[in-house]
Amino acid sequence: MPSPLPVVKIPAEPATESTVKTAVKASVKSAGPTGEAKQPPAAERVYAHVKEAVLNRRYEGGTLLTEGHLAEAVGVSRTPVREALLRLEVEGLLKLYPKKGALVLAVSAQEIADVVETRLLVEEFAARKAVPASARLIERLEELLDEQRQLAHEGDLAAVSVKDRCFHAEIVRNAGNDILARLYDQLRDRQLRMGVAVMEAHPDRIAANITEHGELLEAIRSGDADGAAQVVQRHVGRVKVLVRGEDR
Repeated sequence: MPSPLPVVKIPAEPATESTVKTAVKASVKSAGPTGEAKQPPAAERVYAHVKEAVLNRRYEGGTLLTEGHLAEAVGVSRTPVREALLRLEVEGLLKLYPKKGALVLAVSAQEIADVVETRLLVEEFAARKAVPASARLIERLEELLDEQRQLAHEGDLAAVSVKDRCFHAEIVRNAGNDILARLYDQLRDRQLRMGVAVMEAHPDRIAANITEHGELLEAIRSGDADGAAQVVQRHVGRVKVLVRGEDR
């Protein structure tokens, strides 16, 4: 008989800047004619709580989340918890076990390889397409790079990972291929989980990432399409090595 899954009690988490912003936006949209703000639906609050915790690795792979503990943490009944967990299972972040809970799925070696391979195909193409670059693209990349430096200085790994991903996504969107842009957007959650994992295990990699982003920006700015593609290949390829713990 397989050994029972570990049950981890989930403490209530304080609201983060991102969850506050999400809640504010939802409240404004759902405000009635009198302007009175309403809370987002209960299932949406549970979904946001769990997804953020999984992507930020507060709930790591192998953790079993129970409906009761999540309901208590978010302050809702169990019904919206079930709805949110079903949604997250469809997204591939959890595996539901009837009468036990939801297991946070670890990032597999195959998933890492698949994500890196897809990123290389899309991002190398986009880097070449970025040349010659518009002033708007250069300005936006400079802005994102400055924001990443500031967040790294503050030690906010989750936010650094988000900005890291935004930097690359901006170049992909600039390629003008909507199908590729949508494909790239589907990698978002996996990229963020891997990004936080790399930064936690290899804190020195944060500075290296920022340096490589600067090199990519300079290659694009100078009109060097081949150089930009080479930076992407080195930069993204390194993720596979680091997440799998193969760094020497």
